[in-house]
Amino acid sequence: MQGWTYTEALNYIYSLQKFGIKFGLSKTENILKAFGDPHKEKIYIHIAGTNGKGSVAVFLASVLKEAGYRVGLYTSPHLVRFTERFRINGEEIKKEEAAELIFELRKSFSPKEPPTFFEAATAMAIIYFACHKTDIDIMEVGMGGRLDATNVIHPVVSVITNIGLDHQQYLGSRLIDIAKEKAGIIKNGVELVTGVTQPELVSFFKEVADHKDAPFFRVGKDMKYRSRNGLIDYYGIKTSFRGLKTGMNGLFQARNAAISLGVLELLREKGFKIEDIAIYNGIRKAFWPGRMHMISDSPLIILDGAHNPYAMKMLCKAIEQKYPDKRIILVLGIMKDKNIKAMLRTIIPKSNYVIYTRPVYSRAAEPELLERYGAQISKKGEVVPRLTEAIERAKNIADSDDLILITGSLFTVGEALAYLDPKNYFPDKITE
Repeated sequence: MQGWTYTEALNYIYSLQKFGIKFGLSKTENILKAFGDPHKEKIYIHIAGTNGKGSVAVFLASVLKEAGYRVGLYTSPHLVRFTERFRINGEEIKKEEAAELIFELRKSFSPKEPPTFFEAATAMAIIYFACHKTDIDIMEVGMGGRLDATNVIHPVVSVITNIGLDHQQYLGSRLIDIAKEKAGIIKNGVELVTGVTQPELVSFFKEVADHKDAPFFRVGKDMKYRSRNGLIDYYGIKTSFRGLKTGMNGLFQARNAAISLGVLELLREKGFKIEDIAIYNGIRKAFWPGRMHMISDSPLIILDGAHNPYAMKMLCKAIEQKYPDKRIILVLGIMKDKNIKAMLRTIIPKSNYVIYTRPVYSRAAEPELLERYGAQISKKGEVVPRLTEAIERAKNIADSDDLILITGSLFTVGEALAYLDPKNYFPDKITE
């Protein structure tokens, strides 16, 4: 039998997860070499950072599509379907093509040293976009940057959204350690756009950029913005835009939009034809599920994939600003390798009642552990181990004008979306 079914292909590529997380570029490079090095003739934007990578990527992809370009978009993790990771002009890769590509990819793997799941997926994205002759590809870093599988590419613009504490067991316990890993995507002579705010980190990135003759642009100095009445005014490197409306909620999205607009200005300088109308329409049409994502209005149900202390802090600010008088019922599921205590200290005081739960995922923290930490903050709550049952419990105790907030992890949000909106967010079926 030639090839695999989609389910067979998924089972195989997910089986690579047993090889864990391994940093390095050689395996990805070896796979790509077997396919003729398709990345060496392509145009890329490379995006690293602790938070906001996906949103910046989606803003850029949306505008470039509006400008008439054929745009590849590679993001991770997915919410409910593996195919979400690979999009061209907003359309996911077809299941049949994903299965065929995984089948062909496997032929290039070394049996003695197979790639990790992420290395294989990254090579798959690069090959897929090359086969479909995209004009420009936007690649989101999986973790870190320096030794991330995506760092095999050579971009026309590099982006570092921000720096916060996350993945410390892999990237280091201090912000400067994490910054050093992210700085690995800075290439000789390639412009860097950043939203980093910490003075010591700004100085560090500037020093690295100067050393590599990489022009350095940052929000707050070269690009400025302000939010007013739900609109964004942008004052950029050479261009200004007033009254931009974004399709994504959240206080942080104005900053993500500003980062994206800085990149778009630089692309214009490089000869990309991007009309103002494409920018206004692209920013307005951009949507990224699972980020301040409203799925019901009575009661109000919002899903947000905040998965580290900084993202949780931004989520709290957005909720306080938009829904200051709402009673909040929190449905919380967090991965056990995250800074759970810091996340709980941020979100629990803002909630009126907490339901501790977990998605069906091996890395998820036990809800009893979450409850034990939560009790130290003296907030009333309960454990409902199954996420779907936790959501129903929240709906049962919520009044029509309450807010149910489901957060803590993109894995939590993905499972919740598949349950609450199965028509639009139907999950893959794979063999356990």
